[in-house]
Amino acid sequence: MGINLEKMRAKLASLQNKGGNNSFWKPQDGEQTIRIVPTSDGDPFKDYWFHYNLGKNNGFLSPKKNFGENDPLDDFIRNLFNEGTEDSIKMAKNLMARQRFFAPVLVRGEEDKGVRIWGFGKMAYQQLLELVLNPDYGDITDTEEGTDLTIKYGKPPGASFPQTTITPRRRTSALCDEAVGGSEKCAELLESIPEFETLFERKTPEEVGTMLDEWLEGDSEADDGKETAKYNTSETDQVKAAFDDLLQQSA
Repeated sequence: MGINLEKMRAKLASLQNKGGNNSFWKPQDGEQTIRIVPTSDGDPFKDYWFHYNLGKNNGFLSPKKNFGENDPLDDFIRNLFNEGTEDSIKMAKNLMARQRFFAPVLVRGEEDKGVRIWGFGKMAYQQLLELVLNPDYGDITDTEEGTDLTIKYGKPPGASFPQTTITPRRRTSALCDEAVGGSEKCAELLESIPEFETLFERKTPEEVGTMLDEWLEGDSEADDGKETAKYNTSETDQVKAAFDDLLQQSA
């Protein structure tokens, strides 16, 4: 009996993808072409607020900014700003929730990987909104007459961070031409859009409070009172207003 090539391909894909989340796509340095995929609610763009830099985690959804729940970390950040020292303000800014934007995309040349989620910042989001609202292009997500986008990603000379430039292709095109699989493949892809709600880690306020205490305590034993207690002071309206303004700024 000969080697089962399908099984071999599956094993190779498993090795290549081990340790990563296949639902996400990140542009590589240079140029790539993508297509934003339409969603059933008519809004392919989603935004969420994340906390980073709290212990060993890759970020988690802010209970307050996303769901209106009590958030011990948010309270802690407010009191850090209220304390007003250089160190406390630096820590507060480091822990503040950051807003990120997401859209489902099909990467040209990688259609076999299905629809993935592209995460981007405010500047790229603004470019996309301006493009969507430009009547010269119409509905860029239309499955028959939409528009592919060229993504140029990289760090320009002298820049500190990578930049993203989005350019629409000159001609409209189908989401799935015959080379990709036609209408049958298109229907399959639309059904495969990852559920946004399942992609990101959501923690309860209690879990966030525990993470915060453990992070503050480090390797030392906890005192009789929690470390966060030193910041449980009332804040002035002036500092509260300043902090609220800061929260409106995106990362």
